Amino acid sequence: MTETIPLTGPVAERVARLDWAALADELNEHGSALTDRLLSVAECREIAALYDQPEHFRTTVDMARHRFGSGQYRYFTHDLPEIVRELRAAFYPRLLPVARDWAAKLGRPAPWPDTLAEWVARCHAAGQAKSAQILLRYGPGDWNALHRDVFGEMVFPLQVVIGLDEPGVDFTGGEFLMTEQRARAQSRGSSTTLPQGHGLVFTTRDRPVASRRGWANGPMRHGVSTVRSGRRHTLGLVFHDAS
Repeated sequence: MTETIPLTGPVAERVARLDWAALADELNEHGSALTDRLLSVAECREIAALYDQPEHFRTTVDMARHRFGSGQYRYFTHDLPEIVRELRAAFYPRLLPVARDWAAKLGRPAPWPDTLAEWVARCHAAGQAKSAQILLRYGPGDWNALHRDVFGEMVFPLQVVIGLDEPGVDFTGGEFLMTEQRARAQSRGSSTTLPQGHGLVFTTRDRPVASRRGWANGPMRHGVSTVRSGRRHTLGLVFHDAS
């Protein structure tokens, strides 16, 4: 992707101007897709600085304590900062066609309504009423184990992570990792260096993979490689809430 998105005006307009046909192709082929730059340096720093303002968060997770890796992340309250709320609302309708296409290929229900508000209400009615929006902070030696962000029966199949620091300047290491479990074959891995202000759209748990009999389920997990120096912040946008 080239940096073609003007970093002015509402973030919803920036998300709308992305090449969504190309992003859908990447998601279908690889289970992840890197966007053009969406946030300015100042906006990235503004979001990263929220980490030290505990009033924005409902809980802090120490990854080493839970054997998730090393480092910390914090879950926002439902009272999201405006830019975080706008980003989440802007991505949902753009990802919805891919989500529904994947469900059709895999013969699964597609319970996602046209609006994020309706979907979140369904999550809450099903007992998943905690905010799942995440701000993550990694320092030297920190990493995130391969996992899936599934918090209950109500799952949206795609999510977004946005880089808030500049690789090679603010930190080294810390690549975004994905592994794909392949039928009757060894798993395949990939790594992505997440540029500052760019988003990476990726599958929450799996994606459809073409097979001789049609479409098969391709389970995938994601994580973060060891940060070697500096500090790495990312914003995680999850489209289902947690129980």
